[in-house]
Amino acid sequence: MGQIRLTGNPPIEVNLRRSARARRLSLRISQLDGRVTLTLPDAVPEAQGVAFLREKEDWLRGHLARQPGSVTIRAGARLPVEGALHEIRPGQGRSVRQADGVLWVPGPEARIAARLKGWLRARARDRLSEACDLYAGRLGRGYDRLTLRDTRSRWGSCTHDGGLMFSWRLILADPRVLDYVAAHEVAHLRHMNHSAAFWDQVRALYGDWQPSRNWLRAHGHELHRYRFDAG
Repeated sequence: MGQIRLTGNPPIEVNLRRSARARRLSLRISQLDGRVTLTLPDAVPEAQGVAFLREKEDWLRGHLARQPGSVTIRAGARLPVEGALHEIRPGQGRSVRQADGVLWVPGPEARIAARLKGWLRARARDRLSEACDLYAGRLGRGYDRLTLRDTRSRWGSCTHDGGLMFSWRLILADPRVLDYVAAHEVAHLRHMNHSAAFWDQVRALYGDWQPSRNWLRAHGHELHRYRFDAG
């Protein structure tokens, strides 16, 4: 994959992707990180791709301007925990403390992101384990293991041997959203598909799942705004 720099204020880096299967030029903006990708059929010269990009520049800049910017996790930044925004401040002691809309993070400021990420992952594991135990008990089936990852393509998954996987970033969302994803994956222990019977099972475990699913579709990408790589 190559790259084209679209000059202007500000300049835009565009990833150039060749595809033997593509039949026309296409321009895509990732909802997760704002990355711009221009796909060209193999037979189309790069100069034509640049001309296409210039034609679409106003459209491209308009969409990028409306996308939420990334948030680097550090002192002074604001971060949602279970749907409620908190301000991050340097703290004392040995562990992260949450109180009155503030996250007090001990240790050197250079380690705030890493300390907070570890705290969030532990909290996500506790909440997801609690939710999965509840729904698995209602279902009458156990699961084999629960793992956490920082996935961008899915919020959860269930394997044929009973393994459940979730994105730890679910702890940033409203608790009802996390509970929905847990119920969704637990329901796959009985139905490894998305049939009508599967959705009936999700409803039996969780209740009305549509609002939480709609929220993830509309706003889930915003949970990836928060960057912990500073630590």
